[in-house]
Amino acid sequence: MLTCSAVLFDLDGVLVDSTPAVERVWRGWAAEHGLDPDYVVQWAHGRRSIETIRRVAPALDAPKENLKVERSEIEDLEGVRAIEGAAELLAAMPPGQWTVVTSATRELAEARMRYVNLPLPKDAVTAELVERGKPHPEPYLKGAALLGFPPDECLVMEDTAAGIASAKTAGMQVIGLTTTYQAHELREADVIVRSCADIRVEVRAGAEDSLKLQFYFEYSPAEI
Repeated sequence: MLTCSAVLFDLDGVLVDSTPAVERVWRGWAAEHGLDPDYVVQWAHGRRSIETIRRVAPALDAPKENLKVERSEIEDLEGVRAIEGAAELLAAMPPGQWTVVTSATRELAEARMRYVNLPLPKDAVTAELVERGKPHPEPYLKGAALLGFPPDECLVMEDTAAGIASAKTAGMQVIGLTTTYQAHELREADVIVRSCADIRVEVRAGAEDSLKLQFYFEYSPAEI
């Protein structure tokens, strides 16, 4: 069991399975520029696209290429679906005590969440709102600040090592989901589950009329 006051959800790989679309776009972009598609995809998950481009192709005009990649991702939604249990978990969250912290831009995040019929909060932290993306702690620290909770009262749900590093450096508890990477690659998380469907949350009364969220996990570690 983990207890917290607020929850910060990553988007891709936590609430939305966009892996097929993400990999199609990045492999196509890599081929266009004569880059190794496997190497590019390795750096694409869990990071802002502009930082991926700077990492894998430093000689290119990153802002220009970033716009191309983003437009391709917005237009390619084939195969995008909600992660199992995501809708039910979000429905159990008290208003004002959760938000989304994603490496996607607002436009891309809205496109994917709308496509799978999930809500995107107005105070979501998206790529254009931070100067340094994951694995830097800035995105999750900004998410905690927007909700008005100290970092150590926040719980993060992530599917990548970069996102987990961001949250842990920010001083937060982390649930890792094996939707994108294997469990051993998420070993810095406090708890590892297969998807949102393995998580149950209960809302309890806290001090001074506040609400506390208690998370329970229904899975067998041997199955991961």
